[in-house]
Amino acid sequence: MVTGFPAECFCCDTDMRRAETIISSREDCVYTSCYCEENVWKLCEYVRMERTGPLEELFVVFISNENRMVPLWKQKSGHGDQPVIWDYHVILLQVCPQFNSLIYDLDSQLSFPCSLNLYASHALRSDCNIKPTYHRNFRVVPADSFLCNFASDRSHMKNSDGSWKMPPPPYPPIHTAETQMNLDDFISMNPAVGWGAVLSLDDFLQRYTSDFLWSSSSSSSSATGWS
Repeated sequence: MVTGFPAECFCCDTDMRRAETIISSREDCVYTSCYCEENVWKLCEYVRMERTGPLEELFVVFISNENRMVPLWKQKSGHGDQPVIWDYHVILLQVCPQFNSLIYDLDSQLSFPCSLNLYASHALRSDCNIKPTYHRNFRVVPADSFLCNFASDRSHMKNSDGSWKMPPPPYPPIHTAETQMNLDDFISMNPAVGWGAVLSLDDFLQRYTSDFLWSSSSSSSSATGWS
């Protein structure tokens, strides 16, 4: 068990002080493995079209760093308590006044959605005991801005011979009137590039959690080669 977090953070996600969810279940989401940015775009589009919640409560969160190596725990593709090292990952954050923030991560083993408190303690953990090479940054983009500005021609998912690294979604690539591809601007953790705000892990949690007791000095890791 990771140390330094409140004990209740390791229980089931039973904290009901939270906003109503924007979609009934994980199975109702459009999902394609390894296309997390498009999965989240589709979820935002669903909320906009079906009006299942205020779009202004939703923020798209890109997790990466300048080395494009970020560990996340409790991922479906993980093994035991070992983290998955992503080049980047994308989740959806729901923030509502007087309620706990929620995280929608379609690649997580945790509940869908789950509180940010639970996600922080189980999936994010701490940067304290991992090498600086793997420290996480968070680009937080309002959902309406993401819907208006994101574009991907999926070229990052092709091999040099043009074959797919992973099968693409069945719908056409997402683009805007201005561009066919700007994914790198969202993955970049350079605050001078792209949309939204770029935050450290601690700053992200301090901004979006109401009662999470974040400890910057205590976390343990069982993974090797990166800690």
